[in-house]
Amino acid sequence: MVYAAVGIKCPECAGQPSGPRAATRRVGRAAAVGTGALVTKILIAVNVVVYLVSVAQGSGGLQPAQSFVNRWALNGFAVSEGEWYRLITSAFLHASLIHLAFNMLMLWWFGRALEAAVGRARFLGIYLVSAIAGAAGALLLSGEFVITVGASGAVFGILGAGLVLERRHIYVFGGGALFVVILNVAFTFAVSSISIGGHLGGLIGGILSMLALSAAGRHPIYGRFDLASFLALVAIAAGSVLIAYFRVRGYG
Repeated sequence: MVYAAVGIKCPECAGQPSGPRAATRRVGRAAAVGTGALVTKILIAVNVVVYLVSVAQGSGGLQPAQSFVNRWALNGFAVSEGEWYRLITSAFLHASLIHLAFNMLMLWWFGRALEAAVGRARFLGIYLVSAIAGAAGALLLSGEFVITVGASGAVFGILGAGLVLERRHIYVFGGGALFVVILNVAFTFAVSSISIGGHLGGLIGGILSMLALSAAGRHPIYGRFDLASFLALVAIAAGSVLIAYFRVRGYG
């Protein structure tokens, strides 16, 4: 039925198309806001540009300048001194070309699939909240002067969001989300140089974000991204910052 100026009418009386094809077109328009992987491409571009800038400020080769990394990377002591921006800037830094390539490949594989499913706004929100949650996790399980960089926390958040969707029979990763999460968590514990807290924090952040976006009866894909959805993501990000605060408050 259609709500018209003179009451409720059927689609035919209101001059609007009806039937399965019309419904399919409406669903297609709702989902189209996430097509083209625009946000995923922009995020990859930003990460690559930041890496190139960090390399350009170095002494040669493809290694980022240590001074640049020290200025923007996650560091518990620096955060305790008031440099809270590091919770998000660290997610756009990478320690090496291999580190960058691996994270960007993961972002391309899984980010564009999630973006196509949930739309650009929700995808960007999940990504940024997961990055902050990953930073909080890294601080929680790291020492005072440990430096942490990388988009891994945000990428794990994408996996966590996909896992929630696939538990609800929305197969955004083709039904393999649980396997991908288990494989990457195992890899996290197997490699000594990886930030366990960053990965697990990002994963939890992505799971909570997707649960919040689909709460109160909202459809996780076709539901509106409204003020309540935005505030839910802000609350998760704020909770992550609060965890980071209680972790580092004794460092200064």
